[in-house]
Amino acid sequence: MHFVDEVKIHAKAGDGGRGCVSFRRERFIPKGGPDGGDGGKGGDVFLVVDSNLSTLLDFRYRVHYKAARGAHGKGKKMHGSNGDPLHIHVPPGTLVYDEESGELLADLTVAGEKRVLLRGGLGGRGNARFASSTNQAPRHAQPGTPGEERWLRLELKLLADVGLVGLPNAGKSTLIAAVSAARPKIADYPFTTLVPNLGVVRWGGFKSFVMADIPGLISGASEGLGLGTRFLRHVERTDLILHLVDLSPLAEGDPRDNFILINQELARHSPRLAKKRQWVVITKTDLGEVRDSLAEMGPWFEAQGYPIYAVSAVTKDGLEKLVVDLGSEIEKRRQNASTTASERDALDDDSGRG
Repeated sequence: MHFVDEVKIHAKAGDGGRGCVSFRRERFIPKGGPDGGDGGKGGDVFLVVDSNLSTLLDFRYRVHYKAARGAHGKGKKMHGSNGDPLHIHVPPGTLVYDEESGELLADLTVAGEKRVLLRGGLGGRGNARFASSTNQAPRHAQPGTPGEERWLRLELKLLADVGLVGLPNAGKSTLIAAVSAARPKIADYPFTTLVPNLGVVRWGGFKSFVMADIPGLISGASEGLGLGTRFLRHVERTDLILHLVDLSPLAEGDPRDNFILINQELARHSPRLAKKRQWVVITKTDLGEVRDSLAEMGPWFEAQGYPIYAVSAVTKDGLEKLVVDLGSEIEKRRQNASTTASERDALDDDSGRG
C-alpha cells in the first residue's frame, strides 16, 4: 500500500469569456446597431470529500488542476456559456492550506461535503451593453476577468476513534489485526509498519469504532527522527490513545522510561496530545516473562492514573474486555458530543429569536 499524506498542487478557476463587439447585419436593416453578447463565467473549483479515498496518492501524479474557462460572447446578442466547474476529490480528514501564506482554507471531515475553493472569473460584457442615446454604436467590449488561482498544500489526518502508539515492535499491528479485519504487515524488526493502518472494530452486535495503528515512535520523533512528525499528526484526530507497552525480554530499555519517552514526544509535537485520554495496554501476556514483569510494574502504571489492560493477541486473552470497554467509552463520548452540539444549536436559535 502506498500512503501519501502531504502534497502540493496548483489549482486555477476558469477565466471569464470575452464580450463580443458585433453589429447587426441584415438585409434591409442598414443600421442594425450593436448586438455583441456577453462572455460566460469561468468554472469554479470545488473540493469534494470522497469516502472511497484514503490517501492523497493521486495528487502525486498530477499537480496542476484547472477549471474550464467561460466561452466568448458572439453576435446576435448570443452570450457565451459558463465554464464547467472542476471537482477535486479528497479523502476525509484533509486539511487545505494556502502554500504561500500558510492560511488554513478548509478542514474537510464529512463524507460528501462540498466546498468552493476558487471562484471563476466573470464574463466580459459585449458592446450591446454599452449602447446609449449618446453612443449608439459602441465599438468596445470587456475582457473576462481571470479566475482565482493558488498553490495549495493538502495534508491528511486520519479520522479514527482510537489511536495506537508505542515503540516499534510493541505489538500495535498484531493488536489491530486481532480485533479488526485490517491486515497490516507484521514482522519482528523495527519500523515494519511504514504506513498507518485503519481497522473497523465491531462490538456489541452492530456497533463499531475505527482504530488506527500509528507507525512506531522513537526518541526525537517530534523533531523528525525515525518516522518523524509525518505520522504524529494522525494521533491528533483520535478521541482516545491506547499506549502499548512491551514487557518482554526482547524489549530494549526500561518499559517505564520508554513510556515516559513516548508521552514526551507526543507533548512536544502538540500540547493537545498530552491532554488526550490515554489507556495503557500491556501486550504479549502469553509470555511468562511478561506476566512476571506485569506483577512488578503494573502498580507503577496504576499510580500514574492510567487504566491498565493486559492482552495477548496470540491467545486472545483480555481482547474482548478491551474492545467492549473501548466501544463503551467511544459511544459515551459520541453521545456527549451530540448533546453538546444540540445544546449549542438551541442557544443559537434562542439568540436568533432574541
